[in-house]
Amino acid sequence: MKANYKKIAIGGTFDKLHKGHEALIKTAFEMGDEILIGITSDEFANNKNHIIEPCKSRIRRLKKIINTYDKKYQIKEIYDSMGTADKDPELDAIVVSHETEQSAVYINTVRKETGLNPLDIIVIEWVFADDGVPISSTRIRKGEIDQKGKLL
Repeated sequence: MKANYKKIAIGGTFDKLHKGHEALIKTAFEMGDEILIGITSDEFANNKNHIIEPCKSRIRRLKKIINTYDKKYQIKEIYDSMGTADKDPELDAIVVSHETEQSAVYINTVRKETGLNPLDIIVIEWVFADDGVPISSTRIRKGEIDQKGKLL
């Protein structure tokens, strides 16, 4: 599905940046004129059950990928699972993975309740490691695979 949206959102922790994250980013930059990237703040990330790289490090690594695209973007630290997607009237769409699709559905529920248009939800396909299991930061953290999905 190729569409052209004025402003499209993506969000995540972007820890252990991997091919799945790259697919999410690529889809957003292919489909939107302007990209809003929500990245979990250190405070929000600390609610996870494992150690997450500092936000500044994650942003620096993220910029190495997004600076290869010639599009306008904004990175915002987010403090909850909605970031600003629930209240930004300029957003047209959101790109998510299968595991975060329900968050986008919830964001649309909140948007409708406050009189905003729902976002088009674009779900990217899984990016698989060499063993046929989806690549994830958790698997990388456990030492099962590397960021490209190669078995360790």
